[in-house]
Amino acid sequence: QVQLVESGGGLVQAGVSLRLSCAASGRTGSTYDMGWFRQAPGKEREFVASIRWSGGAAYYADSVKGRFTISRDKAQNTVYLQMNDLKPEDTAVYYCKSQSIGTGDSWGQGTQVTVSS
Repeated sequence: QVQLVESGGGLVQAGVSLRLSCAASGRTGSTYDMGWFRQAPGKEREFVASIRWSGGAAYYADSVKGRFTISRDKAQNTVYLQMNDLKPEDTAVYYCKSQSIGTGDSWGQGTQVTVSS
């Protein structure tokens, strides 16, 4: 099974940047992709970005395209989310997700990102 630990969240002002990290451990299967989701108060959890573990192809929600960049360090089993030009509407709990062949899906505990106007 995969355990995921997120870090890097915080309270920032609009227009600044944050970088989230998600470290995976305990994997016994083969990772297919990893990604980020977020959930704002009163809203459904939504997709933010994902990256294929093998080839590195990245995918983004329209709301963050051009501002956020997902990347990975395969040697460290870590995925990152660089968030630039943060807006108040980016305020949410951000969750890391791993999809693995053989061991299934895993979710992190979540990290709070709050963007003030």
